[in-house]
Amino acid sequence: MANPQALAIQKTGFHGKDMGFAFGIVVILSILFLPIPAFLIDVGLAFSIAFSVLILMVALWIRRPLDFSSFPTILLIATMMRLSLNIATTRVILSEGHLGPDAAGQVIGGFSQMVMSGDFVIGVIVFLILVTVNFIVITKGATRIAEVGARFTLDAIPGKQMAIDADLSAGMIDDKQAHDRRRELEMESSFFGSMDGASKFVRGDAIAGLLITGINMFGGVIIGYARHDMQIGEAADVFVRLSVGDGLVSQIPALIVSLAAGLLVSRGGQLGSTDEAVIDQLGGYPRALFAASGLLFLLALMPGLPFFPFMILGAGMAFGSWIIPRQRDQKARAEAQEVHRSEQEEKDKEKDSVKSILKTAEIELVLGKQVATKLLGSHEELAFRVAKMRKKFATQYGFVVPEIKVTDDISIKDKSYHIRIHGTTVAANDLRVGELLVVLAGTHRPSLPGDEIREPAFGLPALSVPESFGEDLKREGFQPIDNVSVVLTHLSEVIRNNLPQLLSYKDMKILIDRLDPEYRKLADEICTSHLTYSGFQAVLKLLLAERVSIRNLHLILEAVAELAPHVRKTEQIVEHVRIRMAQQLCGDIARNGQLNVLRLGNRWDLAFHQALKRDPKGEIIEFDIDPRMLEEFSEEATKVIREHMDKGVPFVLVTSPDSRPYVRMIVERIFATLPVLSHVEIAKGIEIKLLGSIS
Repeated sequence: MANPQALAIQKTGFHGKDMGFAFGIVVILSILFLPIPAFLIDVGLAFSIAFSVLILMVALWIRRPLDFSSFPTILLIATMMRLSLNIATTRVILSEGHLGPDAAGQVIGGFSQMVMSGDFVIGVIVFLILVTVNFIVITKGATRIAEVGARFTLDAIPGKQMAIDADLSAGMIDDKQAHDRRRELEMESSFFGSMDGASKFVRGDAIAGLLITGINMFGGVIIGYARHDMQIGEAADVFVRLSVGDGLVSQIPALIVSLAAGLLVSRGGQLGSTDEAVIDQLGGYPRALFAASGLLFLLALMPGLPFFPFMILGAGMAFGSWIIPRQRDQKARAEAQEVHRSEQEEKDKEKDSVKSILKTAEIELVLGKQVATKLLGSHEELAFRVAKMRKKFATQYGFVVPEIKVTDDISIKDKSYHIRIHGTTVAANDLRVGELLVVLAGTHRPSLPGDEIREPAFGLPALSVPESFGEDLKREGFQPIDNVSVVLTHLSEVIRNNLPQLLSYKDMKILIDRLDPEYRKLADEICTSHLTYSGFQAVLKLLLAERVSIRNLHLILEAVAELAPHVRKTEQIVEHVRIRMAQQLCGDIARNGQLNVLRLGNRWDLAFHQALKRDPKGEIIEFDIDPRMLEEFSEEATKVIREHMDKGVPFVLVTSPDSRPYVRMIVERIFATLPVLSHVEIAKGIEIKLLGSIS
């Protein structure tokens, strides 16, 4: 019972306002049948004029029509007030009109004297003109606009409702915003429907004013002649003057309210006050003002036409056509500066915020002081080569690697650089600034002095030579590598080794969304019925871990769809995908259609096969090999693989399908870039060249 009490207490705050409004309505109704003195009639007529002007001003300055949603109600009240005052003035004119022009009050007498200039014929003409303007022009036009506005508003409601539901379903708005928009839609339809009916009030008020004035003139002349023994001319002069004055006093507020109604319904869906909508649009075309000023100057020079009015107006429009573009440009510059300042403040705020501190770059190249001076001095070249490298990765591996952030840091050594993945340093190296790197292959060495070092990307033996000997190195047949190339080659290799970490869930979704609709549907079917999107991401990561390109994503989806309903283990799915991608695997490694193969010998094939432990169903559950045998295999494999790598010929290591993942796991710790294939992953039709075996 607490809620009703609260509501009752809340309502008492408005008791005085409610009673005052109700009392005003009762006063308007009482005027219809109670005689009132002329003084109160003057007060009522003055209030009617002031009330109509207030309505017009509000209609001018509201931002949108719905801000004045109570206009139909106010229009009804204003119309009823004018009609009750008309009845009151009619009662006074017919009963007291024979006493003189001030018998119906000073307001009617003053209007009759001021507007008619003492001649009732002039008053009749002015009154007829006002009625014509109000009834035929303003009222009829506003009525038509209100009808059309209501019709189109009601027709548009279903579409607007569907748009709100679509935005809500898409997550663009929340429930509260949807409720507010629906509420606004209801108010809009109710408002325009009410305006359609309220326009009839305005039209009926104009007709009633005309009829009341005519009745007053005709009835006053008859009453003056028959009851007060006035001559026909005298009675006509007095009663016509009073009737026309009364008509003018009532029609002027009616005209003002009709104008307000016309302004309100003609606004449509425009935002902003009427002066903004009209003046800004009229003055928004300086060339139009200039053309109009030219016409006025021409009319000023025409013989027989007044010079100064046309010349003054022409000069004003010409000045407007000159000043408006400059004001607009100044305003645009001010707004641009304000936007720039706001953006800068937002950036500074974000830079200093805790959120920005916690946010880490996915790939970051951190340079020491001297390295930064050397590399960032050729900033454009560095940015170009980094962009080219990202494009190469996208072409080669099928997805775009994240942006590479290049920064300097005084906390690291001046001549060193760090490569960070997700904020963690995964590689670092000391760079010999101002020197060239020459990779040593074979026994051929440069005759120039230099220090023997290791190339950072692949660990190859190299010679560091001062830059001044660059041309000498080229004459001896060597290809010197500058500092930028050394850093970018190292960065590129680090990115290759960390491709699985760089493939985010978002990147995977983007790749799927770029597929044809049929394959997007297939992906949705797989990831909802048999596998999750995260599981599919794990498949792609395992492929990238062995530097297998995922550019043929449709083929990967088909392969996953074949095995996912039957197998849940990601590693098994990946092995099946690799078999389906055999053509691509061999094509990326082969040179001139020839695949160089290093085979795993029978001894080690048997050893790895025996190390595989299976369950009763035949599924591999464990890999258990003697550590001494594992050490022996590592030594022997390192010796054989290194021997073939020194020859500079690309090759693959081939083993049995079951043991391939485990052989790869061992070999990648020594030779991370060496591809390991199974026998079933060798594509048909490819030429195989056997280099030897690890036995």
